[in-house]
Amino acid sequence: MGYKKITTISAVLCFVALLSAFAPQQEDQKAKNLKVLPKNISHDELKKVMDDFKVALGVKCNFCHAARTDDPSKLDFASDENKHKEIARKMMRMTAKINKSYFNKKQEDGSLKAISCATCHNGLKHPKMI
Repeated sequence: MGYKKITTISAVLCFVALLSAFAPQQEDQKAKNLKVLPKNISHDELKKVMDDFKVALGVKCNFCHAARTDDPSKLDFASDENKHKEIARKMMRMTAKINKSYFNKKQEDGSLKAISCATCHNGLKHPKMI
């Protein structure tokens, strides 16, 4: 290799290293303040659970999660400020108890029947009384 190629490659590598040093670091994706969901839940699994809640209740994340105090345009997912978060936890415990007590046996077709948020909410913030 010629001197120019080595210099060019070295310059590019130094530039990449410099960029990575000043690039914003990815936030720790380990969830904090989990009281009902498993503490070792993966980020992808947690995202799926939260997406299911959003669909089942027809809401966005800020329905249960409070805004950050340092930047109100972002959410503080660990905060317990929003009362709906504790209500959601109670509902999760309730559905788990109901499923364990009444829906813990496999059906003839091998499926396991269970209730979820959508069973009562049907895409509404508050279940509709019939």
